[in-house]
Amino acid sequence: MNTTPKGILDTWVRGINRGDVDGVLGLYAPHAVLIPTFSNKMINTPELLREYFEKLGSREQLSVELHERKTMEQELGGSLWSLSGLYCWKFAVDDELLSFEARFSYVVDTSLHAPILHHHSSQIPRMLS
Repeated sequence: MNTTPKGILDTWVRGINRGDVDGVLGLYAPHAVLIPTFSNKMINTPELLREYFEKLGSREQLSVELHERKTMEQELGGSLWSLSGLYCWKFAVDDELLSFEARFSYVVDTSLHAPILHHHSSQIPRMLS
């Protein structure tokens, strides 16, 4: 596995796009917190992470694509990094391929085998006029 912040994110994206639930779960520390895109519940156990990603992974034509120019890395100190940016989720709903623009943030520890400590993702809301 790549141990750069961007490499960790790229590994996560490839895992989602390949439907590799175990590979994606292997990136999350046992005590990681996920505030997911497609659930109103915070996830903070390996069992709940598995349940979420298995359910998401069952979606037809599931994919996620980074908006590369919108991805930012911030060194927090030592081996801790923050990643934030935008990505686009796609999957079929009632045989129609839909897109969901979302923003994300991660806190990763590049020294750990399971480097994702925190992951927040939310759909981009409509702008108020």
